[in-house]
Amino acid sequence: MRKSFDLYFVSSNSHKYKEAKSILDSFGIKLGFFKLSLEEIQSNSLREIAEKKAKNAFLKCKKPLIIEDDGLFIDSLNGFPGPYSSYVFKTIGNKGILKLISLKRKAKFVSIITYCDKKTLESFDAKLDGTVSKLQKGKGWGYDPIFVPKNSRKTFAEINNKNESSHRFKALKKFSNWYLHKMESNGQ
Repeated sequence: MRKSFDLYFVSSNSHKYKEAKSILDSFGIKLGFFKLSLEEIQSNSLREIAEKKAKNAFLKCKKPLIIEDDGLFIDSLNGFPGPYSSYVFKTIGNKGILKLISLKRKAKFVSIITYCDKKTLESFDAKLDGTVSKLQKGKGWGYDPIFVPKNSRKTFAEINNKNESSHRFKALKKFSNWYLHKMESNGQ
């Protein structure tokens, strides 16, 4: 009998899990949800944050897992909020970000997917260039109502197929290729 999922997605954010599950389903990987608030170290490196979170999550979960960390990097703010995006969103939100930005609105979203099991710690990153809109548009979570991907006029919150082109999709695609090859090599 096949287990109901292949690995856990560990997070306190059910929105991230739902997006990751939908994306990984398209690659034939079944994802379970392990809801857990993870301590986030303060670092200028998303990779360092993600890998620390994955190691800590594995100590609690004891099963193969992935975690995702991401950040919005705004050029005119020297990459701020970057790895501090979650904290900044909780404190000043989208309205606060919009007040900080002047004329130059170029930005990028970066996602890191980190896999952890007993023996392996592996990270996969991806970025998506875009801009920050002048106003919040659409109904979405996080920075989706203010981030406009390159070659689009709509925010992530206004796009129906975000999961087909997002920074998270790109990082999960890299992870999926690696993970499926790993499972095939192990005869699974």
